[in-house]
Amino acid sequence: MINKLKIFWHYLLPKLLLTKLANKLANSNIPWLKNYLITYFINKYPINMLEAAEENPLNYATFNDFFTRKLKTLARTISASRFISPADGFISQGGRLQVNKLLQAKGIYYTLEQLLACSDEAKKYYSGDFVTIYLSPKDYHRIHMPIDGNLVKQTYIPGKLFSVQPFTTENIPGLFSRNERLVLHFETAFGPMALVLVGATIVGCIGTAWGGDIPRHNKIHTQVFEKPLPIQKGSELGYFKLGSTVIMTLSSQANIQWQTKLINGAPILLGQALGD
Repeated sequence: MINKLKIFWHYLLPKLLLTKLANKLANSNIPWLKNYLITYFINKYPINMLEAAEENPLNYATFNDFFTRKLKTLARTISASRFISPADGFISQGGRLQVNKLLQAKGIYYTLEQLLACSDEAKKYYSGDFVTIYLSPKDYHRIHMPIDGNLVKQTYIPGKLFSVQPFTTENIPGLFSRNERLVLHFETAFGPMALVLVGATIVGCIGTAWGGDIPRHNKIHTQVFEKPLPIQKGSELGYFKLGSTVIMTLSSQANIQWQTKLINGAPILLGQALGD
């Protein structure tokens, strides 16, 4: 009964209004306000500032600058394995697709068609593999390339802004395919790959390394790169202004042999081996 009431409250929350307000505060460069927000956050979560390119948290111009902080060059080791983790976080789900179905949480599935909002793209990944990585507040919040590839297009999909914390993913059906998201489509030597950056409550925005912050639209918006953009494994792709989730889908052509045990809650770091 308590869980049902909590979920009901998530449906009632004015999520867009809260997100806009949080983003306005996070973008403030008023010294006392941004310093208070940063200090509060560091006291609440185990943030390792020694690995940040700028170690002094109060030197960041805004909370968002602090939250999307870059790391020192050697803070993460990029594995020689074929596929690496694109982010810090923990693996919430992963493995083989049931034709077109992805596991969200125990007993809850959603489809590629719902996630990618395109049936033609979805068919590329039937019976392939996927991994879902949740980025908690303490994690590094920039996303990197898991394998060498060429970016051929990106699609912004408007949607809800439900929280993506474990409690909500276990109780709200189709959450990832209902939330706002940015889908990055790649061609690789091992077939097509899609990386889905999922928005959430108080995530001010999703951004890319080549285009900056992605503005919110009321309609699906696709940008096709006439000249595909080559991106090397380990290179930065984008960021979240406050935390969320990344989903990687691979076609059956990749035939990935997972190295990391895809156990619910298994921690992982950017650059760590996923499979060969």
